[in-house]
Amino acid sequence: MTESKDFLYPQKWLSKASAGDRVAYELRMRIISGLIENGTILSENKLAADFECSRSPVREALKTLSSENIIRLERMGAVVIGISEKEIQEIYDVRLMIETFVFERLVRMDTTELAMELSKILEMMKVAIKYQDADEFAYQDVLFHETIIRSIDHSYIEMIWNNLKPVMEGFILLSMRVRFKENYEDLTRIVKNHELYIDAIKAKDRNLMIQSLHQNFDDVQGKVDDLWRSQQMLSTGVEQQDD
Repeated sequence: MTESKDFLYPQKWLSKASAGDRVAYELRMRIISGLIENGTILSENKLAADFECSRSPVREALKTLSSENIIRLERMGAVVIGISEKEIQEIYDVRLMIETFVFERLVRMDTTELAMELSKILEMMKVAIKYQDADEFAYQDVLFHETIIRSIDHSYIEMIWNNLKPVMEGFILLSMRVRFKENYEDLTRIVKNHELYIDAIKAKDRNLMIQSLHQNFDDVQGKVDDLWRSQQMLSTGVEQQDD
């Protein structure tokens, strides 16, 4: 485990987060990235020292991660379970089901304001590419899809999304960091995929919506591959620090 100052989760995203949430977000990233390996036993005392906080926020964070099945709480401490490639695919399966449902609702709604809002977010994604800011690109990517999902004002769909978001956000962060370093030219294609989303919403064209969904979610395998490569990059960095 790295020192508490070497944060994987962007600290600027945590300005309104509780102490427990701060610990949970960072631990989640370290587990998803493989920096904390499966089978590792997490001690409340050790984590409190690492994060320079009391045991109460640590306990809160561990409960959150346990509810996400990333760790298992036992008497000797919290055992890291991690997330398998199959589980990552299942998370994106649920995302696909959600967005398919949302698109069907959008066909019956006035989508003018939504399309404008999505266009603004897409412009921010382009700015992030220009300034080679992978974290900002990832943030705007998640916001883009979240804006679509929240537009239909469906409380139970939002509840499912909120449950998926923390882990999924970690995947996207790690994968985009890899792409900005190793596959920068692919970002143009990702932007075009999002443009297709907006076109589908404007036109309320089901066939175009299906095409936009497939183009976006057929890219999931790439994101999974990026995630495993990011683990290798992090592991190499840790080994270099230890030398």
